[in-house]
Amino acid sequence: MEKKKVLIVTQEMDPYTSLSEISNIARQLPQLAQENGMEIRVLMPRFGTINERRHRLHEVVRLSGMNIIVDDDDYPLIIKVASLPGARMQVYFLDNDEFFKRKAVFKDDAGLPYEDNADRMVFFCKGVIETVRKFGWPPDIIHCHGWMTSLVPIYVRTAYKTEPLFQNTKVVYSVYESSIEKTFNDNFFSKASINNLTPEDLHAYQNGTGITLHKGAIQYSDGIILGNGEVPENVKKLLDSIEKPVLEFQEGENFLDAYIEFYNNLLAEAEV
Repeated sequence: MEKKKVLIVTQEMDPYTSLSEISNIARQLPQLAQENGMEIRVLMPRFGTINERRHRLHEVVRLSGMNIIVDDDDYPLIIKVASLPGARMQVYFLDNDEFFKRKAVFKDDAGLPYEDNADRMVFFCKGVIETVRKFGWPPDIIHCHGWMTSLVPIYVRTAYKTEPLFQNTKVVYSVYESSIEKTFNDNFFSKASINNLTPEDLHAYQNGTGITLHKGAIQYSDGIILGNGEVPENVKKLLDSIEKPVLEFQEGENFLDAYIEFYNNLLAEAEV
């Protein structure tokens, strides 16, 4: 029986970055999935806080060399890889000096969000899609962790809906409390557009008063996981109104077992 392929897309992962519970979940989940017979690949940003020498990152030349367009400008996408300590698994890092060289993640020395966080997010999400295409590796599940990944669901479901690699893909989005869209402005929609998408296609990422990344990601995903117990109230109301599988926040020592069961249920539905 062919192994099911799971792509973990995350904005952080222990031991490379550790800002929130995402880093811990993104570290443990792929290893558990692999132990359950799944084939795993992990994609994350190569933030400047990551010590390349200590973690033995090196460039994957055959994957690098692509350009990603953000706001009509081209930015080179460099792909690096490292072996995850304590696991027989590789983690791929999406890098670009303009967006990720700085020695901080999302905020400057004054504690203020970077003005180009929206651009960095768009670059990363577009880069994820192009990297998977370069892999030539059709994921059965794409599991997105963190606000920085929230454009991946709409790209898979709209701009790349005819891409053969994604024809049987189920997209899972984990909702966490932290999000940063309050600092985004209206030109986010033109920046986020890709291929033939228009700003109107991104309407799901609006709530009438501003940008809401969780809302859009939820609409274009096949399954939702509540990654922590502090999910915003508006997200809870949205989840109550949709007919999609939702895994409530899990506690306890073996909470990630529920994630694997959630995967298996989604895959079983796809085979019916």
